[in-house]
Amino acid sequence: MKIHFKRILCATDLSDFSNLAVAQAIEMAKEFGARLYICHVIDLPMVSMHGAAFVYPDNQIEEMKTGAMEQIKRLVGDNDLSWEAIVETGPVSTTLCRLAADRHADLAIVSTHGRTGIKRLFLGSVTERLLRTVACPLLVVTPPEKASGGEQPFKGFGFKQILVGCDFSNDSQNAVDYGFSLAQEFEAAIHLVHVVEPFVYRDTMLPDNTEIETLDAVSAGSQKRLETLVPEDAHNWCEVHIASESGKPFMALKAYADTHQIDLIVLGVRGHSLVETMLLGSTTDRVIRGVACPVLSVCPL
Repeated sequence: MKIHFKRILCATDLSDFSNLAVAQAIEMAKEFGARLYICHVIDLPMVSMHGAAFVYPDNQIEEMKTGAMEQIKRLVGDNDLSWEAIVETGPVSTTLCRLAADRHADLAIVSTHGRTGIKRLFLGSVTERLLRTVACPLLVVTPPEKASGGEQPFKGFGFKQILVGCDFSNDSQNAVDYGFSLAQEFEAAIHLVHVVEPFVYRDTMLPDNTEIETLDAVSAGSQKRLETLVPEDAHNWCEVHIASESGKPFMALKAYADTHQIDLIVLGVRGHSLVETMLLGSTTDRVIRGVACPVLSVCPL
């Protein structure tokens, strides 16, 4: 299935790091000939003093909107593409979801500062909310300082090594479709990776050697299933790698990405309940918070 993005929505808070997402979005729009919507949402806090709510004056709000529009124009510069700047006020994630739906976006692009710990537990992040609510695939540009060891942070545009995490669910099948389409578009190598979680298959009554044999059998079976996901003609236009790893999915995927210099990770994303999300997160969340390359989360069809 060849995927062609026609309408791309990019969100920025106009910080230096967030504007990396704008640069990514501009290049994506040029690659696919897509219309680009660059959005900035002004989230005005409601301030209450002595029982009375403070409301920002209309002229002050208009000044903020005008300033944001000017910054967006400078970011686009003289790039030759079809684009529109959108500046609105309201709750950020809710407003972005509405804008994506109104513009019929087939790709959204954001950046994330990678919150962890208490800040994430109680506040969450706009990116994590969008993962569960936006009705189109979400490309997340991650902080380059997350590069570890000898790994080089993502720079520039273009994908040459694409990793697709597969757990054989419908969600991951969507990710596989997007991964192969992007590999064909960018003439990139693709890595299909399944992670076997030992505790899922462990029986404490089994001898150690039997447990190892069981995991080996599961791993071999996983590789065969991964091979069935490869389109018949894929080897004609891209280099395909199949791998079955062992461990916690988010840790194994990050380690694989580091080792193989992956510059794009594609994952399916599933909805979680509020409690599950706050306490556990999802594999997609954790990968995003741990890697230095962009992550494309593909929502269920």
